[in-house]
Amino acid sequence: MVVVLALVSALLYGLSDFVGGLVSRRVSAWPAAVVGQLSSTVCTAAVALFLTGDPTPAHLAWGALAGVGAGTGTAFLYRGLSSGRMGVVAPVSAVGAAIVPVAVGALGGERPGALMWLGIVLAIPAIWLISTVPGGPVDPVEKERGSLAEGLVDGVLAGLGFGGLFAALGQVPDSAGLWPLALAQACSVLAVIGLALALRKQWVPRGRGLVWAAITGPLGASATLAFLLATQHGFLTLAGVLASFYPAATVLLAVAVLGERIHRSQGIGLALAAVTVTLVSLS
Repeated sequence: MVVVLALVSALLYGLSDFVGGLVSRRVSAWPAAVVGQLSSTVCTAAVALFLTGDPTPAHLAWGALAGVGAGTGTAFLYRGLSSGRMGVVAPVSAVGAAIVPVAVGALGGERPGALMWLGIVLAIPAIWLISTVPGGPVDPVEKERGSLAEGLVDGVLAGLGFGGLFAALGQVPDSAGLWPLALAQACSVLAVIGLALALRKQWVPRGRGLVWAAITGPLGASATLAFLLATQHGFLTLAGVLASFYPAATVLLAVAVLGERIHRSQGIGLALAAVTVTLVSLS
């Protein structure tokens, strides 16, 4: 069950990032992130009203921490994608999102079997290869839009944010219901606004183009819910790695919708991902 739920989470995160990436190229990344996370909050809270649970203050605290991670990850991912350095931001953020929950799960005493560890180890290069966009010469426009160092910083911060989201949600049991998740989404909105203010960026949503950003809300909320359920049915180390395959969904959507082609490195990464899923399914 944990494998299925984590892969569903990856699929939905990938779809959300695909839509969010398109929107953030047309409007500012910060308003797009605010609208997306606010939409996620509304969707999660609506579902939480109909599901019983008994969250403790500790569960709510973990939810709030997860929200800070979600907001940080979303904001810097959108900023990086809109800067023209997708080939740097995407792989760095995806690998970071995988490594953090693996480290937290291992330190927390999780002991996966040998096959599962082999799958986890293979997943790291798979995620990197899938996320990598082979680049040619950088044109003057891209040089103006974002440097390599800026893309690397955005990728690291996004990866730490998403990894923190995964690790914190892994501490919320099923008895807590969905209110910790709703709180996480609400805190993610505040985190995005706080970062925008600190960096002196315009975050107030304006313009019709942001309507599309609202679509990412239900997708992101469903993805996070699937991940939460995955951690409640199995190891955080496993759920974190499989959910971090979200770039695979983004790549496949770009092929199907935008007519982009899969590069050799991405093909190798997808093959390694298939091996990873097979190994952890057999363990």
